[in-house]
Amino acid sequence: MNQISFVGYDGYHNHDFIYNVPNGFNCYLLILTATPAVFKINNTLKEYPAHTAILYPPNHAIYYGAANEEYQNDWIRFSSNESYVTNFPLQAVPFSVSDPEYCHNIFQLLTWETSQLIGSSRLENNTRISPPDAENSLPYFHIDSKKHEFIISNLLHLLLDKLSENLSTTPDTCHDRELLTLRRQIANNPQLPWNIASMAKQLHVSSGYLQLIYKKKFNISCMDDVIQYRLMKAKDLLQHTQKTISEVAVQCGYHNTEHFCRQFYKRTDMTPGQYRKMSVE
Repeated sequence: MNQISFVGYDGYHNHDFIYNVPNGFNCYLLILTATPAVFKINNTLKEYPAHTAILYPPNHAIYYGAANEEYQNDWIRFSSNESYVTNFPLQAVPFSVSDPEYCHNIFQLLTWETSQLIGSSRLENNTRISPPDAENSLPYFHIDSKKHEFIISNLLHLLLDKLSENLSTTPDTCHDRELLTLRRQIANNPQLPWNIASMAKQLHVSSGYLQLIYKKKFNISCMDDVIQYRLMKAKDLLQHTQKTISEVAVQCGYHNTEHFCRQFYKRTDMTPGQYRKMSVE
């Protein structure tokens, strides 16, 4: 069972910000920094880079703050008896987060879901709701608190699992975060004119080095990945729209329909038309 006390994201503080709770809380505190920060570990102050996380267990001394510049973080205070929390492999020690954007998005969702529960609790305790057919009544709505609690619990589990991955694996390169961002951009917009030179420029590396680290990270070459996502999009358009083959090709980044058809057949052993026919049968 999990119970959230406070949760938030994109918290901003001045360059002299210090958070000091010598006896800790009677619950867990999870911090994810977006800027460099100072943590006191075993009575020693040390500066850590941006995208550092720390899980403070209940009743443990807490001390962290800004590293002489504006400080930003996401945070959550919560109680839990779930094993993925109580058995988290590293507690009260900062560690680097390889995919902070992913974790930040979960903090956002946790904040939004928790605000729904708080809002519904206040509504139930303090507000009389008129029936939906009453004259001049406020719009009637119902908050399913159990559903939100279920979502919150699963989001928290997902967040802790994602963070624990950082403790069991070593980043392949210093460009891990940039590679993850690049791949998400490709997946989201495969139709863009992707090429190795522009991708390498985005990561500030040579074209040869980009191909090396991309293949090592994802077990596929960067341009093969582009093709893979373009054809995934093409399959979806062929299956769920009435667009012509030429229109599908253009929407997936191909300005030559014959080239699109050749690549599609090479990867699927069928033509776009055959795929569409098979999908609707």
